[in-house]
This record gives sequence, C-alpha cells and structure tokens, in this order.
Amino acid sequence: METTEERRRNIRVAFRTSVSVTETGEGGRTVTADNEGTRDISLKGLYVLTSEPFPAGTECQVNLRLTGDSSDLHLNILGTVVRADKTGMAIQFRSMDVDALIHLKNILYYNSGDPERIDAELAGNG
Repeated sequence: METTEERRRNIRVAFRTSVSVTETGEGGRTVTADNEGTRDISLKGLYVLTSEPFPAGTECQVNLRLTGDSSDLHLNILGTVVRADKTGMAIQFRSMDVDALIHLKNILYYNSGDPERIDAELAGNG
C-alpha cells in the first residue's frame, strides 16, 4: 500500500492565485476563488481552496489567472478531482497546451529552488 509520501513524487510549491474550476459537460457549475484560491501546485495538479468542492471523479476545466504589473495571463488546463474535503479539492491535471506547460514549469522553477528536479520530473525521472 502506497503512503501519501510515496504518491507525491512531484515537487509541490506553495502558490496562491485566482482560479476558476468548471465541471465539464452540459450545465456544469463553476467554483471561483480570487487571489488566494490555490494552496499549492505541482506538474501533476493543484489544490483549490473552496467551501464547495466538486466530488472526486469530477472532470473539470481549470482556469488559473496569473497577473503581474503589465500582464494578465490565463492558463487553461483539463483535470479531474481526485480528492475533496472540507477545505477544498485536489485536482490532477490531464491535459494542457504547450504554453500552459511552459508557464507551469516556470512557476515551479521560480518557487521550488530545485530546477534540476523539475527537469527530471518533466523527463519522467522524478
């Protein structure tokens, strides 16, 4: 049986930003959290802080909003809720475009302090 530590092979970094998560499919509801909407992020997923999490197994569209002094960037990523609790939901990434992957990699490079490990994870050796 895998422990939580064994399942978490990817570097997670504390990362706070605005996010909206929409259930895929007809009539899907949306959960939006501004500024402090995320708790952490990795190459494989993120944790969204919300009092209204979707149930595990829910497929969703994640929209991360990255803002700076002169930019407003949105990363769109397909994911699946893998865990929900009273503080939010853990979403595993399933699909993203190359631009979103590059921005996600840069977020992790900047916040992890271990770019070599991020590169190893991208290469499948992490």
